[in-house]
Amino acid sequence: MTLEFPVIFLLPTNLGVDELHELEEQIPTLTYDINEAEVVLGKVHRKERALFELRKHKLVTEEISPGEEDEPTSPSPKRRRFQTPGSVITEDSDTASDGEFHPLLTQSTLKASPTIVKVVKLAWFTDSLKAGTVLPIDDYTLYRGRKQLGKPTKPKEVSPAKAADVIKRALADPKPSFHGSRPGSSHSTASHGRRDHFITKAPALLHMSTSEHEVELPPIPAYLHTTYACQRPAPMHPPNEPFIEELMKIRTARTLLGDKIGVRAYSSAIAALTSYPYTVQSAFEVARLPGCGLKIAQLYQEYREHGELQEAKEDESDPRLAVLKLFYEIWGVAETTAREFYNKGWRDLDDIVEYGWDTLTRVQQIGVKFYDEFQQKIPRAEVESISDIILEHANKIHSGFQMVIVGGYRRGKLASGDVDVVLSHPDEAATRGFVEQIVVALEQSNYITHTLILSMANTERGQVPVAWKGNEKKAGTGFDTLDKALVVWQDPHWTTGEKKNPNPHRRVDIIISPWKTTGCAVLGWTSGTTFQRDLRRYCKKERSLKFDSSGIRKRADGTWVDYESGPNGEPAPDMLTAERRVFEGLELEWRPPEERCTG
Repeated sequence: MTLEFPVIFLLPTNLGVDELHELEEQIPTLTYDINEAEVVLGKVHRKERALFELRKHKLVTEEISPGEEDEPTSPSPKRRRFQTPGSVITEDSDTASDGEFHPLLTQSTLKASPTIVKVVKLAWFTDSLKAGTVLPIDDYTLYRGRKQLGKPTKPKEVSPAKAADVIKRALADPKPSFHGSRPGSSHSTASHGRRDHFITKAPALLHMSTSEHEVELPPIPAYLHTTYACQRPAPMHPPNEPFIEELMKIRTARTLLGDKIGVRAYSSAIAALTSYPYTVQSAFEVARLPGCGLKIAQLYQEYREHGELQEAKEDESDPRLAVLKLFYEIWGVAETTAREFYNKGWRDLDDIVEYGWDTLTRVQQIGVKFYDEFQQKIPRAEVESISDIILEHANKIHSGFQMVIVGGYRRGKLASGDVDVVLSHPDEAATRGFVEQIVVALEQSNYITHTLILSMANTERGQVPVAWKGNEKKAGTGFDTLDKALVVWQDPHWTTGEKKNPNPHRRVDIIISPWKTTGCAVLGWTSGTTFQRDLRRYCKKERSLKFDSSGIRKRADGTWVDYESGPNGEPAPDMLTAERRVFEGLELEWRPPEERCTG
């Protein structure tokens, strides 16, 4: 039975990434907008810290005296729920406790946002879960305050009753429920565009025209009644691509600014909209979709009225974000390092070379050196040419190798940022240590100019899947679990007469997988980011398995699960058959690579 908690905003303070994500999945009434919350939950222990967190999230409150009564925080059992008979749709597919109904849309959540907020110790929530009932909150409360909400930037002439009516219509048939939303636009906190905190605004109200009342919405496809992106088709060019591109701009800004929760929320919304097969006609149509909810519906309403999103427009003109994006696009520089470069006062590549060259890793130095060339996209024909050369050299060393071009190429991109290939061989002895042999051969043929990473992690552990060490130790996402080489490639042949090779340098990743788990390798390296994230989550929540590009293990005892061999134990005849068998073993409907473009 799902406990009926009040609407909760979770503070990330003092929480590790894994602990944060685990709590997100457990809270059935999670919101990403602090203005909507009745309870602000966090690992805080003092009133002063509670007040600091409210100020940091731009929520202005007036403290309530101890004797003053406040609004009830436990929902009344008589409140009517808007419920879907089948699977439940929540705003963030990573924050749902899958397969259960969540009381997210009650009459209380459809009215105006609560005026009173409590900052409560995390122990209240965890103790309630252990007790199987929502415990009295007073003993855990650090602070009670009355919200002092400012006026919205663009006030709407719409009453709360009408807003509630809109949401009810969106859920009338019945439709899946939704909850919460990300905070509003982030604005500069200084004249030079520095933005250190996200500013939350009072949520705007949805409104609809008379013509929208008359629009009959198409039914939500059955595959969208799930929180897992790995169970839905996601084409490269969906009907709502222009709006999705605006959301991607905001997600990029959130990535650069380190807003991990925001990135996850926008990724879930983008994946759901990508899977929606109809052109969206209204904001409340968006609100029905998993991972979207009121916040994304409001953004769609803005997009429909103006053809763009103000936050995305502001992000594109923000000088700080422009510098962060420049640094982020350097090979070997992640968003955290990009911010470190910026905080050192560097503003362009020349600053990096002049003031920080000796502090860079070798990968980063190569990334700076070939920055302009690495920004050039690689046409499909060139991807195929590079891959053919790699396979040719592999079979010269040991005949019988097979290869699959993975990454964006396999999902259907017309041009790619790099070339990713997975090589495998039916003879397990052939793949052991092979990554070193293929790199040496390609270097001797002058195709590889720089070898930046050469990992033999899989060979060193005997070419078995990564050991599952239980919940106390995370084994990683799978990127570093196979033998691989990250290299710089340049075609050594040209006929244009120049003395210096005019061919551009390209980034190439060569991954080696043993045959018994090659289906997992191809699946892991082919699919879009959100597809991969939800595949791991699906395996964990629904199958009690640990998925990794090097194989699948049971979480209970770490035993390797072989989904790729045939009924009599015979190995898969080819790498693509092995990938299909992984889908079948996990009881997932087969999705071709072109339908895994979740972004």
